[in-house]
Amino acid sequence: MFDAELEANKLEAASRVHPPRQAGRVKIEIHDLNFFYGQSQALHQVSLNIEENRVTAFIGPSGCGKSTFLRALNRMNETIPGTRREGTVKLDGVDIYREIRDVSTVRTRVGMVFQKSNPFPKSIFDNVAYGLRVNGIKDKQIIGEAVEDTLKRAFLWDEVKDKLNNSAYMLSGGQQQRLCIARALAVRPEVLLMDEPASALDPISTAKIEDLIAELKRQYTIVIVTHNMQQAARISDYTAFFYEGYMVEFGETPKIFTKPDKKQTEDYVTGRFG
Repeated sequence: MFDAELEANKLEAASRVHPPRQAGRVKIEIHDLNFFYGQSQALHQVSLNIEENRVTAFIGPSGCGKSTFLRALNRMNETIPGTRREGTVKLDGVDIYREIRDVSTVRTRVGMVFQKSNPFPKSIFDNVAYGLRVNGIKDKQIIGEAVEDTLKRAFLWDEVKDKLNNSAYMLSGGQQQRLCIARALAVRPEVLLMDEPASALDPISTAKIEDLIAELKRQYTIVIVTHNMQQAARISDYTAFFYEGYMVEFGETPKIFTKPDKKQTEDYVTGRFG
């Protein structure tokens, strides 16, 4: 159904010299990114710029490459044996693969929140303090102030301030996900990657996560993968549509959802496929 248009997208990707231009300051610049799982190619010459203090959403059907692309932004794919990457990913103009040797530096600056909340088997306090301690901070007052500040930024402080020594597993699913966001924020990242952060949550918890994202973009650059197109339309400033490992279209979210340039994009966002 989409073969002819997919072939046209392949030719366009192959001939693209520059990523799409954007009005704001570019935080992450991706150019001609290819990614392979063994002999299978998952991403094909993806190029785009991610703007600072904005929410950029990746949408597309399952298996289209959007989560692989997200993980490439902080070298998380390197944990998977047999993978290979081509192309460049620059953070503030510095190539994170060629110019930053310590991968922990990348992952401190570019934090990650996963689809399924994954609190550590520790107290609420120790979950948030974990990254600070790993980074060598030992002063109890500094850690305590940072934990409180971070939980406030994650809209969780009022709900847990009297339970900080309780196990994180005692929290609800939505609270656990906000705790994981707080844990990621505690080390002061510049970018926050979110892979389906609300997919397992009820509508009320999802709304809280969306409100949190809207607030956090004042201080952070946020990139989110979501299957929920209504969510992407609500919370993102820019949207990229992926299909079979290609970025079909990228632009301001209102345009992607109301007047896309590509028929594939229109068919997907209107529910004709996917």
